[in-house]
Amino acid sequence: MSRDQAAEITRSGVTVDVGDATVRYLLYGLLPSWFVPGVADWWMHRRTRIEETAGVRESLIHSLMMTEVGIPIALTLRYEVNPLLLSVQLGATAAHEATALWDVRTAVASDREVRPVEQHIHSFLESLPFGGLSALMCLHADQVRSLLRGGRGDPDAWRLVPRRRPLSRGYLAGIGVAIGACVLLPYGEELWRCVRARRRDKKRSTSDEAHFRATEGR
Repeated sequence: MSRDQAAEITRSGVTVDVGDATVRYLLYGLLPSWFVPGVADWWMHRRTRIEETAGVRESLIHSLMMTEVGIPIALTLRYEVNPLLLSVQLGATAAHEATALWDVRTAVASDREVRPVEQHIHSFLESLPFGGLSALMCLHADQVRSLLRGGRGDPDAWRLVPRRRPLSRGYLAGIGVAIGACVLLPYGEELWRCVRARRRDKKRSTSDEAHFRATEGR
């Protein structure tokens, strides 16, 4: 938007604080919306019986991806955006993208059916980190420039600095509850289900082998 356009909006009686609007979008729009495709993805894994195909390996990959997303989010909610935090966010986003590719390869190699709906859900889960990070970089263009300069001249560039305006305890508690209900609980159930299935199959295999040996010994 040009300065003339911004001035025209101001003259028309509409004032827009782009920074505040973007922060509200990130906190109350993008971050909460992340939970919806996450739960939907878990449901697709359940429908295609992940415990009978890729099993524990793919479920652990899912846990890794959630960690790659969760750590930078947790840090961003508690600390100021600076070159250190931007580096963590950029590294985690790149790692998440690579792990997502590994995840799909693992599912396909195991013959688990990755349906078109699940692929579409993945497109949301892969694009949301880029959307959030790009918005943060626009909000903190000065810190992006500082990162490109290696943080020179900024004594706080490479340390975690607590937020000058901390988020409310109510908001943080709400996000914590949502993470527990929409991430930890369903994906913990998935991993438990996969581990239980592997133990059952291993026990069955051991029993079959013992029966075969007993039969051969007669």
